[in-house]
Amino acid sequence: MRLVSLTIVFSALSACAQGQTVVRRSNPETMRPPTGYTHAVSASGGRTIYISGQVPVDKEGKVVGVGDFTAQTRQVFENVKAALAAADATMADVIKVSIYLTDASLIAKFREVRDEYFKSDPPASTAVEVRALLRPEVMVEMDAITVK
Repeated sequence: MRLVSLTIVFSALSACAQGQTVVRRSNPETMRPPTGYTHAVSASGGRTIYISGQVPVDKEGKVVGVGDFTAQTRQVFENVKAALAAADATMADVIKVSIYLTDASLIAKFREVRDEYFKSDPPASTAVEVRALLRPEVMVEMDAITVK
């Protein structure tokens, strides 16, 4: 077991020395299998990008999908995607997201949209129900951490 651990550490250090990003996702067998996220994600090398909390607003600042949680969630993901592109990254580079919902009972709808954007190797994730977000018509907000 110790040899395997040293091999993983050596491989990660070697990749970092070469300027490569190493991302390791793990879901321990001793924990409940996750639903569309990963329990633990570690990253070394590369560049860390922090995406601010994104809400469902368009380029003009207008809320998209007022009263439509699915439309709002899709706009949030599109905004995150655009912010990542501006930083030369993609959804595949995301290692952690935090989600803020005004109604936790809508988490299944959130997951349906999320699964369109994270098809494999999902990031670590935290979801929190909040009393309100800064604009009363906004139902969901998400931030992201990326290593590229």
